[in-house]
Amino acid sequence: MKSLQRRSSTFSFSRWRSLFVVGVMGLLAIALQGCNPTQLATEAAQIPRLVSSDLGDPKTFNTVMSQESNASLGLIYEGLIGQNGLTGELEPGIAESWEISDGQRRIVFTLRPDVQWSDGEPLTVDDVVFSFNEVYFNEKIPSSERDILRVGSQGLFPAVTKVGDRQVEFVAPEAFAPLLRYAGVIPLLPKHALEESIQQTDEEGNPRFISLWGTETPPQEIIGNGPYRLATYQPGERIILERNPYYWRKGDDDSAQPYIERFVLQIVESPDTAMMQFRSGGLDVLSVPANYFALIKREEERGNFTIYNGGPALSTTFLSFNLNQASRDGKPLVDPIKSRWFNTLEFRQAIAHAIDRPSMINSIYQGLGAPQDSPIYKQSPYYLSPEAGLPVYDYDPARAKELIEQGGFRYTSQGRLEDAEGNPIRFTLITNAGNKIREAMGAQIKQDLDRIGITVDFQPIAFNTLVAKLADSFDWEAHILGFVGGGVEPDSARNIWSVEGTLHAFNQTGSSGDVLEGRQVADWEQRIADLYVAGSQELDEDKRRVIYAETQTLAQEYLPFIHLVNPLSLSAVRNDIQGVQFSSLGGSLWNIYELKIER
Repeated sequence: MKSLQRRSSTFSFSRWRSLFVVGVMGLLAIALQGCNPTQLATEAAQIPRLVSSDLGDPKTFNTVMSQESNASLGLIYEGLIGQNGLTGELEPGIAESWEISDGQRRIVFTLRPDVQWSDGEPLTVDDVVFSFNEVYFNEKIPSSERDILRVGSQGLFPAVTKVGDRQVEFVAPEAFAPLLRYAGVIPLLPKHALEESIQQTDEEGNPRFISLWGTETPPQEIIGNGPYRLATYQPGERIILERNPYYWRKGDDDSAQPYIERFVLQIVESPDTAMMQFRSGGLDVLSVPANYFALIKREEERGNFTIYNGGPALSTTFLSFNLNQASRDGKPLVDPIKSRWFNTLEFRQAIAHAIDRPSMINSIYQGLGAPQDSPIYKQSPYYLSPEAGLPVYDYDPARAKELIEQGGFRYTSQGRLEDAEGNPIRFTLITNAGNKIREAMGAQIKQDLDRIGITVDFQPIAFNTLVAKLADSFDWEAHILGFVGGGVEPDSARNIWSVEGTLHAFNQTGSSGDVLEGRQVADWEQRIADLYVAGSQELDEDKRRVIYAETQTLAQEYLPFIHLVNPLSLSAVRNDIQGVQFSSLGGSLWNIYELKIER
């Protein structure tokens, strides 16, 4: 469950980038920084360009190794097929057709003739086989793609084989419901440019591929198959992408696509700056946070833009506690005293009842949202509603106090909460600094929990510091974050719920070579993981719905994620950008290849 969706047609799968995109859904629209808007406007008059933004500097242009949000990657790379951003239906792409047989275990894709990489070299079946067998299935190359491609309880990979000059076959070892989606949408990689880096190793014995195509790589050496290719990268300022002259798509009149010559991604971290620059004409697209909606809406006509409403966003926002009971080098990842609190079920349930989500919606989201109770989106046919039995936690401080005391906690004469040993209940809550909505949510949660005697030290921190805590050190107590993307297929979240998954954020396993001692997996935690495997193998839709209903029930009962608010998906787009088909699933620019600018 990943996102912007750094791949314009699907989900993005890389490890931590999706964890932070909720609340920064302006990956294609936040701010313009270190850039003279007048200069861009002058250049735009000469070269059609669309100016958007990204959360921060990329760490790599290697799509497999990227672990942070990087919108440029979704414009540089593509998979075999695409996804319609309005309907969610899979559509032909580099593969012009496919045939499914053997109980959905076997898929044969037929590639279009004469498809090329961005350097003009032919894109062939050999590239497809290489991408999967040599890269994604390579145990020496860490990637989230490998996690979601594992089939069944044994975690075996599909067999990928060349069966003709234009045909490639995927055969799953067992039934695997999302095989078409995963095999089709994962980005392809150029064998002619990367094969040598797979075969060669560095001084630590790792494939040289792991460090290939970093941010210092000359742009012409980075080869993709998407609508754009890298032109320049200026750290701290911008990424400029130019139209890929070898892109396979053509318009109805056989004209080359994409039509927009340049795609500029400004490097920026402040939504406030984003709004200011959009209002002054420096940005073409802005993901509109609820707290800015009223202001932006008043300027719609004067600013010559349209605000699109896609309904509930395909995203989750949640509060999560670090449930990891492991140690590294003999030192607990979490203070054992606090770990006992966090791993007490009544404690988490009390927190859920103590958060005033109705006030959060009205004051922070200005009414542009709804309570969120499930990790599966409401648009999904697998969503379990409260009316159908999904457990929910209405705002109820009295019930929160009852649960707290049932969990073995007690109140002092001053009304402050402490555990059975007399330790005051106090923990640190973090989120990414600069995200005004998350900062406001954190401030409110601090107040809400103070009402039931809990002290919260709320600390917005730098994005990169947050990533390091969650992905490497595991040194955190509680956070406000979220997931975005993945569409309506629940298996896209298997990497979150698998106990060994790289996005199993609330009880993370160590990376390769990182030894964690004493990590414990709860029965409910393992049960959810097993159900996700079972759901991926069940082909009967009614039975799949039953399986995913149980996962949602368990997730809500045990609360590894305390879900908060589901905002509306709102985006402002300049009216001179023609062909926008906005949706919460695809966003503003999912059909970037056919958009035009008329200025």
